[in-house]
Amino acid sequence: MAVWFVFAVPLVIMFFALFMERVETRIRHAAVQETDVEEFLEQARPDEVRALYGHGIGRALELFRLRRLGGRAAKLRGRKGA
Repeated sequence: MAVWFVFAVPLVIMFFALFMERVETRIRHAAVQETDVEEFLEQARPDEVRALYGHGIGRALELFRLRRLGGRAAKLRGRKGA
């Protein structure tokens, strides 16, 4: 009986580690990056800070990214028109 534990426990630990590695990679891609948070804190507008307070970092970063993309789109439109 003890022989089964000698073989089973390392296998269970190995499969658990592989499973947790998959979970970690999915979480890493879905999580907010440190550089995004630093950039947000340096350049946030009052409405984005209110969104951070009221709805969390996800919504605040969404508003921040939309503003940045809107500014870039306006610059591109200005260049095409010139």
